[in-house]
Amino acid sequence: MKYYIIAGEASGDMHGSNLMRGLKEADPECEFRFWGGDLMAEVGGTMVRHFKDTAVLGFVEVLRKLDKISDNMKICRQDILSYRPDVLILIDYPGFNLKMAKFAKRHGMKVFYYISPKVWAWKESRVRQMKKYLDMLYIIFPFEVPFFEKKGLPARYFGNPLFDRMNADPNAAQTRDEFLKKYGLPDKTAIALLPGSRKMEIDFLLPRMKEMADILEREYPGRYQFLVAAAPSIEDEKYGTHPNITLIKGDTYSVLRHSDAAVISSGTASLEAAMLDTPQLVCYGGSAISIWIARHVIRITTISLAVMILGRKIFNEWIQDECTPQALAEEMVRLTTDTSARDAMKRDYAEMRSLMGGPGASFRVGKDMYELLCQHNNSK
Repeated sequence: MKYYIIAGEASGDMHGSNLMRGLKEADPECEFRFWGGDLMAEVGGTMVRHFKDTAVLGFVEVLRKLDKISDNMKICRQDILSYRPDVLILIDYPGFNLKMAKFAKRHGMKVFYYISPKVWAWKESRVRQMKKYLDMLYIIFPFEVPFFEKKGLPARYFGNPLFDRMNADPNAAQTRDEFLKKYGLPDKTAIALLPGSRKMEIDFLLPRMKEMADILEREYPGRYQFLVAAAPSIEDEKYGTHPNITLIKGDTYSVLRHSDAAVISSGTASLEAAMLDTPQLVCYGGSAISIWIARHVIRITTISLAVMILGRKIFNEWIQDECTPQALAEEMVRLTTDTSARDAMKRDYAEMRSLMGGPGASFRVGKDMYELLCQHNNSK
């Protein structure tokens, strides 16, 4: 069968690549055409657009790029019609993807949505569109199950695909000594810095992380080393240089796995750190207008997926004005020296992981998608 897949961000590229592997196992004759990234390209098929040319974050940032977004939508519509897939598979990225869902449904196509828009946090009105334009929604968090059941939207939960991504990491068995040797690092307390995968996030968080590193080096000379896990879609020059910071690209899981603690932008990376048992603090910020709007429309009390899954606070969060280098530095000292705090956080992590199911979610979703398409074709 022919699958047209749209993923507009780095996390969507990751999940899309694993889903494609699941579809290939269920449907060895499958063909892919997609909007995504390097990870999806590794699986095969034809890439139409790379997510680095489509990703936009923030209310103000969207307004500034309306022309580009409109052009991408026009190209996408024409390409979908030309390809005539058996199904359009949309991965998160709701501002763009829900419009494509409406377009595809209007032209009589099957539409599956993988990784729901966060309608439980904001823009719950999108549920009406989803019920109207989606044939099936595949969700990846256990707390989403009762939400969509209550809304009467057809949704299926097969676990979280991050387990599959982590299991596929070629460096999963690497020891800390091997990791340090690989990058020429000294054996001292390592702090992972993950300032996000979008330029707006990096512009806000990275300078604060660098200043935090300066504070810790002044107060505790020689105790810490700092490792930036660089996003693959961001050019190295964006991160600049710093005498106490090492840039590592394409090996985020190793950075998290072998660091003693991490400073992380909210999002998938924070959940990954929890799954890898890395003590962390979460921070976030951006343009003042975007953050002001977000605070008035988002209905959740935490910005961290791990906390949402467990249902209680696991670690501290610093947002916008609270995200000061001094606050980050003080929390890093606590996380790297307070054994009881670290142990408590790791106990919470273990409980959270038990709620997420085990590996194989991507393959279970791919199999279910293929079986639904077969049923549809057989009923014609």
